[in-house]
Order: sequence, then C-alpha cells, then structure tokens
Amino acid sequence: MTELETAAVAARRAGFYVADARTIAMDVDPEIDSLGGESVVVIGGGFGGLSTACYLADAGADVTLLEKNEQLGGRASRLETDGFRFDMGPSWYLMPDVFERFFGHFDRSPSDYYSISRLDPHYRVFWKDGDSVDVGPDVEANKELFESYEPGAGEALERYLTEAEYTYEVGMEHFVYEDRPRLRDYVDRDVLRHAHGLSLLGSMQDHVEGYFEHPKLQQLMQYSLVFLGGSPTNTPGLYNLMSHVDFNMGVYYPDGGIGAVVDAVVDLGAELGVEYVTDAEATAIEGRRGGFAVDAANDRRYLADLVISDADYAHTERELLPPEKRQYTDEYWESRTYAPSAFLIYLGVEGDVPELAHHTLVLPTEWEQHFDRIFEDPEWPRDPAYYLCVPSKTDDTVAPAGHSNLFALVPIAPGLDDDPETRSWYRDLVLEDITEHTGTDLRDRIVLEETFSVSDFADRYNGYRGSALGLAHTLRQTSLLRPPHVSDAVDGLYFTGSYTTPGIGVPMCLISGQLTAEYVTGS
Repeated sequence: MTELETAAVAARRAGFYVADARTIAMDVDPEIDSLGGESVVVIGGGFGGLSTACYLADAGADVTLLEKNEQLGGRASRLETDGFRFDMGPSWYLMPDVFERFFGHFDRSPSDYYSISRLDPHYRVFWKDGDSVDVGPDVEANKELFESYEPGAGEALERYLTEAEYTYEVGMEHFVYEDRPRLRDYVDRDVLRHAHGLSLLGSMQDHVEGYFEHPKLQQLMQYSLVFLGGSPTNTPGLYNLMSHVDFNMGVYYPDGGIGAVVDAVVDLGAELGVEYVTDAEATAIEGRRGGFAVDAANDRRYLADLVISDADYAHTERELLPPEKRQYTDEYWESRTYAPSAFLIYLGVEGDVPELAHHTLVLPTEWEQHFDRIFEDPEWPRDPAYYLCVPSKTDDTVAPAGHSNLFALVPIAPGLDDDPETRSWYRDLVLEDITEHTGTDLRDRIVLEETFSVSDFADRYNGYRGSALGLAHTLRQTSLLRPPHVSDAVDGLYFTGSYTTPGIGVPMCLISGQLTAEYVTGS
C-alpha cells in the first residue's frame, strides 16, 4: 500500500474521508462514458439507486436493480387502501431545476411523465400562541409579512434571499454537481474564488440571527432544516440556500404525488434497459470488481462486474459485508449524528379540513426544546413541532369523494422505543394538539388510520436506529465529511443515496446517482 493510500485509510478510520488514489486521479465530468456492456447490480430502489441505474444503463451497462420491498421508491413508498393513496415519505416537490436537469440528461423532460402545479400558499404556519401566517409565491407579500413582525425585516428578507440565490447558484454548480471528496479540493484557487461570500463556517442559527431578531421570522427561515435532518445550531449556514428554494423557486405538487415521480424515474430506467426485481432483499455481497455475487432473500444469487449500494450505508457495511471488507467500525457508526426518525399518522377522514393548507406546520413559540428532545436528551416531545400534509387539497384522486387525505409527521429522536402503548398515547397527544392549535378536530371523523415510526423505518428500510433520513447534515457531516461514493475496501463497490454527497432529499439523491455513475465510469 502506498503512503498516500495508507494515509487515506487512516483518515477514514478516524471519521474523515480522503479520496483513495483511484479517486484522486479522476476528473469528474457530467458526461458519463460508456461501460461497454459491463454487468451492474444496484441494491436498493430509492431515488439514489434509481438515478444511478438510469445513468449506468444509459452508459451501456447491463443493470439489474434489487429492491427489498414490494414496490420501488425506497422511503418514497406509497400506501394505498380503501380509496386513499398516501405518499409515505417525501411529500414536498422542491428544486424543479434538478428534475429538469436529470431528465434532460436523457433527452427527456419531467413533463413527458408528469405535470406539476405551484402551490399557493406554499405552506401555512400555526404557532401555539394562536398566531398563524401563510407563506406564498408573492415575494412582495412575504416582505410585507416579515415587516409586520419587525421593522426593516422586509428589506432584510430581500437581502437574505439575494444571498441565498447566490449561494444556491454557486453552491449547486461548484459544490453539489461537482463532488469534492478531498480537503485539497477546497484550497484550490478557483474553488476559493467561487466560495467567496458563501457561509461555509458557522451555523444556520448564527447566519439567520444576522438578519432577523424576531424568533418567528428566524423559524420561518429555518423550518426547512427538518428536511436536512438537522437543527438550527448544528446545520451549516451554507444551507441558507434552502430559502431561495422555498421563497424564490417555489413549492410544487406533482400530479399523483411524489409516487408519480418515482414512477417516472422507474419508467425512464425501463426505457434505458434497467431490470427491476422487487421482494429481493440483498443479504450478502461477495467478491470484487469483475467477479461479484450478491445473494438475495428470494433465493437467487446475482452475478455482476460492479455493485452499487443504495441501501442504508451502515446496513450495507455492517450486514452485507464481512468485517475485513468494511471501511468503518461499529464504533464509527455509533458515534455519528443521525437525522430524526418520525412518528407518522396516515389518516383518511370524512369531510373537508378548511383550516389546513396542502402543507401546514405547527410550531411551538419556543422550539429549541423540541430539537433538544431529538439531538441532546432523546425522548418523546410532549410539546411537539410537527407537519401536516393534505394532498387532497390539490389532488382529488388521493381520497374518495367527500373525504380528505392527510398525514401528521412529528420529528423524533432515532432509536426511541415505539411499542404499541407508546404509539397509542402519542397518537392521542398529537390529535389533541392538532385540535387545540389548528381548530381541526379529526378524532370523530377518522375512517382510516395507520401509524409508522422508528421500528418501521428500521424494519422496512433497514434504517440505522430507525432514522428516517440517515446521517444528519451537521457541521462535521457535510460535504467531504460524509461517507464516500467509492469503497476503499472492496474494488468495484460503490455507494449512492442520502448518506453520500450531496446528501438528504429527493433532488440530492438524484444528483448522488449522477456522481456515483461518474465515479463508476471514471469520467
């Protein structure tokens, strides 16, 4: 082993990623070279796996994708019963430019598969002191809203969004679509030029406090951190770009829900030649480049030249690989900060819910305690912050006539005990809280009810500690400090999805698929 390779391995064992010699030699390019008919097995049918499969099939590979569950989409599963259809996981369609760019790579457009509608309002917020606001697509109206809480906040919002737009444009092109797995990638003169003016250091709390004093305005700029699995104090200020996504780019709904987007990417892959196998949980990965065998729970063994894992990264290393083929120890995974799990209630109810918008947030006036119950002192929050989604406001195909489709999502700490008794009392707490703080009493109108929580994320998705999202985007787990796309322990094994760069979220997982494919092909 060379001195460089030895240093890289030592750094990884300490929890930092320094690219191996093969990766260091690569110049990542958006054009993905031909694979010349090599066989590839992709493990996991979440957006990262589906995206990677499309890029590699387009590059000429013979791609077979194995999915543990009965349907594709990973955490973007659907629950369909008694005339109701729920998106079980992601429900916000953000960053439409990423979807355009993804499908555009294959000379297609999202509109070839589904249509989208911009929501108005983007979302509604209820605070538990009785206050409520709507945030919508009209930036001038939003400035007036901010001004009503704090003199000068309207102009501060304009300045904030100008910076967020710059961060988005520079960050996406030079730090998201272009992977930078080495520390030296960040001391390059060209990179430093692009990074000028970006909030690369400090937390979102620090960044937002520089613009707004009113705690409610700070919350409006920070609520999206739940989608990144972090809190205002542990998420880098760089993620102010999410406010450009929210306020400027808009919040959309794809007709048919996020499940329609899953169908679109699956159909694209099929057009490119991807073979999908569901109910085929991978149980072991053996071999190396040119001679892999992937065992599956359907009593089949799949042979391949290359393997890509979109399964939970920790699960892949700890359960599918022998100890000598792992990059990280159990202690490494135990020491990481994980994104929240969630307590979800999927509800079919009689009648309308006029008090709620398509997306509704219910927030304690002081929400630090809720984050503390996730990251500092894990326990079930008794004064929860939560999210309500009512897609039947926009799409009349998701519920029978005369009924509403909605779900409640409470972010909670991963690893909590969610036995039936706990679920029962917490379900009652949440429904009572909805009644008290939104004026919507659902309890006597429920015709369908399902819950999903920590143990379900672990069982259905092999989520480590039942996390709903994987590794949080903390200051020490962002960019080059996330696990790599390329295994340094098994030649020919690659990773994709939310544990890798660029990270959590449907758009980021689509981009992760592109980055993984570029590493596979060396392009």
